[in-house]
Amino acid sequence: MISESQQMGTSEERRRWFAIAVLFAAGLSPLSGCGDDEGIGQRYSVSGTVTYNGKPLEKGTINFQAVATDGRSASGEIQDGAYRITTQSPGDGALPGKYRVSVTAKEVDMAKVEATSKKQGGTMPSKKELGRAFQQAKRLIPAKYESPATSGLEAEVKEESNTFEFTLTD
Repeated sequence: MISESQQMGTSEERRRWFAIAVLFAAGLSPLSGCGDDEGIGQRYSVSGTVTYNGKPLEKGTINFQAVATDGRSASGEIQDGAYRITTQSPGDGALPGKYRVSVTAKEVDMAKVEATSKKQGGTMPSKKELGRAFQQAKRLIPAKYESPATSGLEAEVKEESNTFEFTLTD
């Protein structure tokens, strides 16, 4: 029988692995325009919702890829259909301008990665192991939404608080 403290540890481990997986997924996102952008301009709040077939998208990552070559891309985590965009600091928003938007939502089976990590003494999983897990992950939305070139999603951030709703379908 598993004690309550063991169950809590398992739950905490799962949250930790999910956080690692989300960070890894964000690392695979387009990173053009990232880096120090001091003096570029003021960022404005960007938040909103993402639904898939009429229901809030449970989890995923949303990316705003700047259309302008001197723009800065931004991204955010989707939880229960809601997101808030980050360029450089958590929730700092995005620079004004036009963006192509992509959404990635996958169900990653971290059991194999966790098992390998435990065999290695509980170390952090390698990028190779995480990459393999993401390649084998089940898509929660159609693949076309994973690329700004094929998603058909766009947004224009204005010099004000911005809210965008994205409706994804099959």
